[in-house]
Amino acid sequence: MTTGVQTVPRTTEEIEDLAPRERAGGDAAGVGALQEAGNGPSGDGDDRASFPKVLRQRLEEYFTSQGISPKADRAMWVKIVAGLALLAGSWIAIYAVKMGSGAFVALYVLGGLAQTFLLLNIAHDSNHNAISSRSWVNKTLNYVFDLCGISSYMWRILHHRGHHSCINIQGEDDALTGRGLLRFTPHEPRTRLQRFQHIYALGLYAIFSLDYVFVRDFECFFFPGHDYLRRTRHPAREYVILLAGKAIYVTYMLILPVLVLGRSAWLVAGAFLLVHLIVGLSVALVFQTTHTVESTHFPASRDEFENGVYHIFATTADYATSNPVVGWLTGGLNHHVAHHLCPYVCHTHYDPLTRIVERTAAEFGIPYRRNRTMTGAIRQHLTLLRQLGQAD
Repeated sequence: MTTGVQTVPRTTEEIEDLAPRERAGGDAAGVGALQEAGNGPSGDGDDRASFPKVLRQRLEEYFTSQGISPKADRAMWVKIVAGLALLAGSWIAIYAVKMGSGAFVALYVLGGLAQTFLLLNIAHDSNHNAISSRSWVNKTLNYVFDLCGISSYMWRILHHRGHHSCINIQGEDDALTGRGLLRFTPHEPRTRLQRFQHIYALGLYAIFSLDYVFVRDFECFFFPGHDYLRRTRHPAREYVILLAGKAIYVTYMLILPVLVLGRSAWLVAGAFLLVHLIVGLSVALVFQTTHTVESTHFPASRDEFENGVYHIFATTADYATSNPVVGWLTGGLNHHVAHHLCPYVCHTHYDPLTRIVERTAAEFGIPYRRNRTMTGAIRQHLTLLRQLGQAD
């Protein structure tokens, strides 16, 4: 596999947030020091060093010049209300209206689609403190994860410490965890089974959310694999929230429809499985197509490049940035470079920020990776899986 990305001498390990400058304990916007040799801006070393500074300044100036907040705008609040209303409305209808099995499954799946929308559009932003400058607003919306059966506390640790601070680094980036079934990086040993991973990957992605709900959270709390999880002393309240959240989720998704509505346990279980196939496949593809595609780089360590900004550009790819429907449904995560540069900015601002990113990168000669469509990004992802499964 060729990436067109080479390493240069290491400098400082640095974690940066570009615009606006806002930090929270333990969160990170970018990654430690990386840059592509031969792909930097034309000119001398001072020009190369100035790219992150110029980009930061332009991203910050967008908000100051427009006189707008980087937090949630009207469009975001509409999405929050619409998503929560859709979830609540589907479940109210399930209990309030007498219906046949087909209508029940349809409304149950609609609730699952609402969960997918909430996870991508609201929970992700709130856990980055991107919705409001009032911490209680973000903290309240964080529990959308728990409402969907996933520990918001553990997700923050895995996503912030185990992804944003170490994108595409084997052994550190939690998003590269394939449980021995999937090989996402050339730095991971290859097995014979993985020769076929591009064929069975989508099937595994479809059960991704089931794994998170019933296995992954418990594994990370009680049998942690990452060193940073083993070193972490989790507050007692988070164990209580973990167990309470799982209990509430299983109760309203599985138990109550059987006990209160008298629905067949097999019907409810089938609808539950269908919901998770949709949630798992959708969420997995939204994220996998931003880092594990043919064009992205897999650094051997955090200090492979000069600056965290170059790490983001080398390891991250956007897709379908000119398609507003894709952006609206995926919570702006198709504008993934902007997200990693500005994780504390609400995703409804990503479109203009991406234009700034693309223009500045072109000006400095920095490669900006993008697939024109989401299907193209999925195709690149599966191609990479085939390459990684068939060659060391």
